Amino acid sequence: MQKLHVKKGDTVVILSGNEKGKTGKVLQAFPREGLVVVEGVGLHKKHQRARREGQRGQIIEKQHAIQASKVMSVEHQSKRRAKHA
Repeated sequence: MQKLHVKKGDTVVILSGNEKGKTGKVLQAFPREGLVVVEGVGLHKKHQRARREGQRGQIIEKQHAIQASKVMSVEHQSKRRAKHA
């Protein structure tokens, strides 16, 4: 079993990608896959067709996991900035 540098409940900052610079709380961690689910990051929209007559279609926002290597703990970032300042 692999070990991640972040765990559920940690506040993290996104280091790369479209969401770079955003911060959020880790909702789930998947150590075997090396993935984390961060609150408010990695949202994808899914268009769902109406199932029955009279029912309306809808757009559902789903939370997707991102690579754990793309996040850094906010505590670690503040120490890093103090060191280089």
